[in-house]
Amino acid sequence: MLPVFTAAEMRALDARAIRDLGIPGPRLMESAGSGAAALIARWLAPIRGRSVVVVCGKGNNGGDGFVVARRLRAGGAAVRVFLVGRRAEVRGDAAAALRRWRGRVEEVHGEAELSALARALDRADVVVDALLGTGLTGAARGAVAAAIEAMNKVGPAGRSRAPVIALDLPSGLGSDQGALLGPTIQATRTATFSGLKRSLVLHPAAAKAGAVEIVDIGVPAAETTRGITTWRLEASDVRPRFPPREPAAHKGRFGHLLVVAGSLGKTGAAVLAGRAALRSGVGLCTIAAPASQQPIVAAQAPEYMTEALPETAGRSLALGAKERVLELARRVDTVALGPGLSLDPETQELARALILEIERPLVADADALSALAGHLDLLRRAAGPRALTPHPGEMARMLAIGIEAVQADRLEVTRTFSREHGVALALKGAGTVIGGPDGRVAVNPTGNPGLAKGGSGDVLTGIVGALLARGLDPVAALEAGCYLHGLAGDLAAGERGEIAMIAGDLIETLPAALLALARGS
Repeated sequence: MLPVFTAAEMRALDARAIRDLGIPGPRLMESAGSGAAALIARWLAPIRGRSVVVVCGKGNNGGDGFVVARRLRAGGAAVRVFLVGRRAEVRGDAAAALRRWRGRVEEVHGEAELSALARALDRADVVVDALLGTGLTGAARGAVAAAIEAMNKVGPAGRSRAPVIALDLPSGLGSDQGALLGPTIQATRTATFSGLKRSLVLHPAAAKAGAVEIVDIGVPAAETTRGITTWRLEASDVRPRFPPREPAAHKGRFGHLLVVAGSLGKTGAAVLAGRAALRSGVGLCTIAAPASQQPIVAAQAPEYMTEALPETAGRSLALGAKERVLELARRVDTVALGPGLSLDPETQELARALILEIERPLVADADALSALAGHLDLLRRAAGPRALTPHPGEMARMLAIGIEAVQADRLEVTRTFSREHGVALALKGAGTVIGGPDGRVAVNPTGNPGLAKGGSGDVLTGIVGALLARGLDPVAALEAGCYLHGLAGDLAAGERGEIAMIAGDLIETLPAALLALARGS
């Protein structure tokens, strides 16, 4: 996993590097700028002869920019440096980096200078954004905001479509949240220092960064990761959770999943969950559905088993089904509860009873999560481990807050809920956030907007249920399940496009996703 920093954590890391490791601040800046320049030269090879405009601020991000300018000029690029502010206002390590530049610096602090910057940007092959770093807390204003707008006019969405390379963060982004604060650079690529920042993994801010690569600034990995509680998943974290099968393996080795799901008009949700579980490697899968709906579920696929349960007048599961479900649960390894279950009050009461009483690991989604609204105390009293997979609306209902409040702080909402209620939780969405009772959270990098279709969540429930049935702990099952689900979505989008893909396509691309993981591709 890759560490994800807050601005405060980055300041603390820099302070420890200087105080405890004896790495002077100027050397850290030199390493950052030199590493970024090497990336830029590789990304845009050949760099020799290229026209590069470096737009610097007065702080340390500007200092990084001065180092980049010096290194790119040494590599043969034609470099112009603009400073938004006055040279005399540059202090500390940035001032030392400015002195080492030993070239012309064009100050920008009025309309005439902004016009000169705009003309230079129009002629540039490459733009380097070194205006603002991790310390921004409010919207960019004045000449800085104007410089951002000028760069965006020629950047990837602008007139010349010149690549814009951001140093550490696209200027205008805050470090710690996914919300946009004001005018923000739309970068083609971002060279970030030491590790990812929260705004580089949280949307909509993350979309401003383009492709992100981490620059090693010489701080040992053990020091970089010390005390970090937020991470980004990598394929290497997930791959060991899908080991190759031994020649003598049999179906009993890979778990039995019970899916309790479906109601009148919503049998598709149960089918999607069951088929996804089987594609994800579970040995056996049984779908328990209302008696009148069981034949419909059974007719959709021959590979899973089905069970007919007592139903309400509305043809959803009745409270009278509880004892039969508990009996079935004792015979399996894991239970998945919720897809297409319905909001019938009696069915909701059943869902709460099952969440409380089932002793096996259980993944709850969809209507089972709605049943928890106002009853979150059940989670601490549950008889077995619990994994929850809410989308932002379901999370908002459980917490009795607005969706905006959930989305405004996805990392901390997930962290707090998981810790307080002793569960594993995946808050779905762009950059799904996975948390556990220990307070650590991980952000999933796979997936795309094509997943915003009915049934996608049911597929995830089946995948996670399969992984739980195979013996993974709830947090590991959510991490691996979300990564695989998103990867299958990315492959489906590549084949069918984000607009046309549907939930069933995810199930069909799960084999290719699993093969890609196994091959490391």
